[in-house]
Amino acid sequence: MKQLHLGKAPANQKQGFLLTISECEFSITTAIEDIRSSPPVMPFHRPQRSTGAAISAAVGLLEGCSINTGSRIMVFTSGPATIGPGMIVESDLGNAIRTHRDLSSGHAAHYKKSSKFYKNLSQRLVNASIVLDLFACSLDQVGAAELRASVENSGGLMMLGESFESEQFKKCLRHLFSCDEEGNLNMCFDATIEIVTTKDVKICGALGPCVSLRRKNGTVSEKEIGEGDTNMWKLATLTNKTCIAFFFQVGDERNIQPNSAFFIQFITRYRHGNMGIRKRVTTAARRWVGNHSPEIASGFDQEAAASVMARLAIHKAERGFAHDVIRWLDNMLIRFASKFGNYVQEDPSSFRLSSNFSMYPQFMYYLRRSQFIDVFNSSPDETAFFRLMLNREGLVASLLMIQPTLLQYSFDGPPVPVLLDICSISPDVILLFDSYFYVVIHYGSKIAQWRKLGYDKDPNHESFRKLLEEPELDAEQLVAERVPVPKLIKCDQHSSQARFLLAKLNPSVTQNSEYTNGSEIVFTDDVSLQVFIEHLQDLAVKG
Repeated sequence: MKQLHLGKAPANQKQGFLLTISECEFSITTAIEDIRSSPPVMPFHRPQRSTGAAISAAVGLLEGCSINTGSRIMVFTSGPATIGPGMIVESDLGNAIRTHRDLSSGHAAHYKKSSKFYKNLSQRLVNASIVLDLFACSLDQVGAAELRASVENSGGLMMLGESFESEQFKKCLRHLFSCDEEGNLNMCFDATIEIVTTKDVKICGALGPCVSLRRKNGTVSEKEIGEGDTNMWKLATLTNKTCIAFFFQVGDERNIQPNSAFFIQFITRYRHGNMGIRKRVTTAARRWVGNHSPEIASGFDQEAAASVMARLAIHKAERGFAHDVIRWLDNMLIRFASKFGNYVQEDPSSFRLSSNFSMYPQFMYYLRRSQFIDVFNSSPDETAFFRLMLNREGLVASLLMIQPTLLQYSFDGPPVPVLLDICSISPDVILLFDSYFYVVIHYGSKIAQWRKLGYDKDPNHESFRKLLEEPELDAEQLVAERVPVPKLIKCDQHSSQARFLLAKLNPSVTQNSEYTNGSEIVFTDDVSLQVFIEHLQDLAVKG
């Protein structure tokens, strides 16, 4: 007990099947070296994989060996499960793996059954504080969409790559097993978060890598959002980047006195990497204000609001259709603009938003066009990965996913941020685009031509060599700091790879524009940000 108070727990003597690595390293190494390839694959068939059965067996072993002390199951796969529970597709290559169209039309034969299997498995994982990590390296889908519930609810890491020889995969493994100064793994397990509030604040739920414990009291709202109907949540693991969105509701407004205080307390308990139990308590105190108080507007955080709306949007997208989610986002934005905008009734030209509201409509515009809502040109596995990452990352990373950044490098001076617009593309500049999942270095046509002529190797053009190096160094730094590692793409203007940049830019100049002024053109039917804002103003001023 004394050791527990010091933050250290005694070793569990009942774990007879578990040994320290020093005692069993030779046996493990020998077992890995003795692994042989599967039997030859039949022509025109996929290899036989029973991923679901393997995970279920691993969960059963850990449930009996290390109850609630924290553990990980790491899945390394290069293809979909073709037999057993959690089956994704038949082994016959004549049966194509499911697409988004198959999911929406109900033609994905195994999707619902496999998703239910992994959903049930996720409850076992969380109950036993087991984390499930998925490392998938394949040129085709592997079933990450079905596995997402187990990985996300347990707080595990998902990596989709092309090869296990890639630096991306190796970096993820190194990051996972990093240690602190004392040699303990940077892993925290068996965590719970409990919320205590004053009586007028009701708890609706949470969105993130957590599971409701269904522990209800008088402060729990009847309205359920995400993992709700509780004031306590279980997390199989915690990291310094774990981010959960909690939702609250005001109780009976008639009993609330303006300027009186209310409190929200977060009690977090977890097992540290040294196996010690730690508890942290965070209390936030706020004041009630009237419905029309100017303090509501001055206290609005548009970046946090955009991040939370994105989580709500993907929560709805998984239970409905994309066009319904877009309609919901539009209706919420119109109500927002109508309530907080300054305007003369029926006069769109008079519409104005104060500085702490002005960026919010722009965030919603890019969210509507993002890969989280518009799944065109994405596989179900890719969509599952994108949504999982958005649902767990913090504010800065979430905003980067919603509205990427764009830096311009030129001979005129240091790099400067430019508008995420097609007009920012120019023949004599280099653009560095960061959307969290992709980092793109885009060379203008003139820059690309000079590079191909070898001007950067000429000592007389030292400034050009430095211009080429600068975005590459910045891109390497962005890639180095992020896990999973984003894909780095280098492309020239008008090349096929430039589509990764063009797809995210505001299409202010399209094939239908009358005056292009020499700008790059995007061939699309999407409305531009300017048209979107004009329509918003027209609808907002109608009250």
